[in-house]
Amino acid sequence: MTIEDLQDLQDVGPIDYMVVEFPGSRMTGEGLPLLVDLVDRGIIRILDLVFVKKELDGSVSGIVVADLDADGELDLAVFEGVSSGLVGPDEIEEAGAVLEPGSSGGILVYENRWAAPFAAALRHGGAQLVAHGRIPVQALLADAEAGGPAA
Repeated sequence: MTIEDLQDLQDVGPIDYMVVEFPGSRMTGEGLPLLVDLVDRGIIRILDLVFVKKELDGSVSGIVVADLDADGELDLAVFEGVSSGLVGPDEIEEAGAVLEPGSSGGILVYENRWAAPFAAALRHGGAQLVAHGRIPVQALLADAEAGGPAA
């Protein structure tokens, strides 16, 4: 899929990205069935899924991962060829900058299809998104442990 495949951008849902670190490059594939389920149910659409590795010397490169849990089955075959072109060398370097040396990471760019009709209606009505954010779960857990607002 390329960005041009998104047909009418007016009808696209919000697009998010995440970088997930796998310390020590240990990838179990445990979350993969849940990601496939989100796609199958039409909740999200994967635009890009790229894996990177940060070597101990700090160098960063893209890697091909097909069998996450080393069971001999190609776990990621369902996402083969998924590339909108939104993730390029610059984004791989940026993702690598947040990874610890010796770790790998996954860069996931996805459309929130569940929100597409709502977002399209707002855009058609002349509204525009002027702020967007996310509260990391780790921040909520830290606040709760410290007896802060989330407690």
